[in-house]
Amino acid sequence: MDLSHEDSLRLNVLLASGPLAIRIDESKLLVQGLTERGELGLQLTPTTRPEQYLRWVRELISGHVLGSPGGYPVYLSRWTRMGQMGDKNLEQLLKLGEPEAVVAAVCAPGLDDELARRAWWAMEDAANARRMLTNPAVVRGRMGPLLADYLVEHLPFETDHEDIMESVRLVLQPGLLEDGRIADLWRRSARKPAYQVGFLRALPESLLDPATARTCPEAVIRLAEGESGDPVARSIRRLHDPGGHFFLATAATVLAKPPSQEVVLAAFACLRDYFAPLRPEGDPDLGIEDLIADADAFADPGSPDPSVARLVTEQPALAPRIAAMRFLSGVGYGLLRPLLSDATTLGTLMRRKLEPVTKPIQERLALLTRTEL
Repeated sequence: MDLSHEDSLRLNVLLASGPLAIRIDESKLLVQGLTERGELGLQLTPTTRPEQYLRWVRELISGHVLGSPGGYPVYLSRWTRMGQMGDKNLEQLLKLGEPEAVVAAVCAPGLDDELARRAWWAMEDAANARRMLTNPAVVRGRMGPLLADYLVEHLPFETDHEDIMESVRLVLQPGLLEDGRIADLWRRSARKPAYQVGFLRALPESLLDPATARTCPEAVIRLAEGESGDPVARSIRRLHDPGGHFFLATAATVLAKPPSQEVVLAAFACLRDYFAPLRPEGDPDLGIEDLIADADAFADPGSPDPSVARLVTEQPALAPRIAAMRFLSGVGYGLLRPLLSDATTLGTLMRRKLEPVTKPIQERLALLTRTEL
């Protein structure tokens, strides 16, 4: 290592000052430290190629923080983005000036609000904000609203649909955004199905677009409000609430013009979750014909589910709705597999290929939104 005498001295002074976090701007050859008293900056004066010089700088920092500059790459290779880093090492990770070390820290379950503040200073990045907002301690802390605000402002620049859907879901966690901002975000989602899926994930029964509650059959009310509370009856009952109408209408809008297979599958997952009481076993991975046959058999008076058999016997008009809910509880990749052999198919071509699937889904969503039985 052959750092200039001046850089070596100033780096050692910075490290001796007890920095809370360190970041390195490679383009500007600038090392910055966050301390209790504010920020410190160190402009490097390379004596060789910048890439080599920056490696020497990181070795010096790693040697001071970890005590093993040569072992740093091996140490780093053991970190994962799955939250398996030991909580006691989180403070050290943020002092290394390594983006990957910051990612390891923000994924750790032991990250608290203060460490989140340091990590955000070290590396402002939308992916890091999303990672931190999966941590309840960060959501409840001072950093939660700040990270949510950043993600909302960054949404127009996101291009990956999964990132957009997840950002919207995360910022809609309670306490992060004021009601006015949530309403504004909903207005912005008008022509953006990925935004709408985020709302379905976070607020499946929101009243952002309220509708008049419908009359619910007495037989359903009796079963839904009974001591045991029949899950199928409760599922029918919730569809007559304003929130149920919001969910159905939003799901129908998303599937009317989805931009990608990611959005379609995410909408399917929302439908499965919403109607999960009708299929506790989870995704059946069925094709369209098998799924329809399964739903029809489930909503028959001879149904294997005793509560369903009783409901359709007392209220035969409920059978189509129960079949529709059972059908929607099973939508998944099994519907796409026979129609889309290429995972990159998007847009108009994708929607045309998916019509044999999306049309039956839309018909059942429309059936469930009707006021009359």
